[in-house]
Amino acid sequence: MYHVLMKTSVRSAARPLRRLLSAVARAARAWQLRRLQRLGLQIGDDCRFNGLPQFGSEPYLISLGNHVEISGNVSFITHDGATWVFRERPGYEDTIKYGRIVVRDNCFIGYGSIILPGVTIGANSVVAAGSVVVKDVPANAIVGGNPATVITSFDEYAERSRERTPHYDRAAYARDKRGELLRLFPRPW
Repeated sequence: MYHVLMKTSVRSAARPLRRLLSAVARAARAWQLRRLQRLGLQIGDDCRFNGLPQFGSEPYLISLGNHVEISGNVSFITHDGATWVFRERPGYEDTIKYGRIVVRDNCFIGYGSIILPGVTIGANSVVAAGSVVVKDVPANAIVGGNPATVITSFDEYAERSRERTPHYDRAAYARDKRGELLRLFPRPW
């Protein structure tokens, strides 16, 4: 009994500290994004970042449209540094490889994805977690894998997601997301 009470009091005492640290982390991300925008990164309206993506050494070659969400640990790579290995060969001394990355409106980039130089991600598209995007993504497409390929259409994905959504109490979810999710998906033991 004492052990349980102690855990509860420690947890409740830690709550304000967690809120403070979360607010500091959000402020640091906002400051970093403003700094990157001053360097030329283009960010449209209503964009969300879960963590701060790696925008590389040329953020001015990256453009994000409106209503774009970027998950954690995403990397935007605007150059190919591997050209260094053959630049000493005659005729290759001036070889460089860069490319603009464009993410159109209403897109989602999943956790750990890598977007390579010269890629445009079309409007209403989703890049699945862990994908390596090496070529353009068409509009209204869901892509995934390494290299990323089209898995399904935006409309098919939306319909499947709606069909698989469990019946849940929206008010309970808004009030206590964790509690409602544990009600829907109870622990196995």
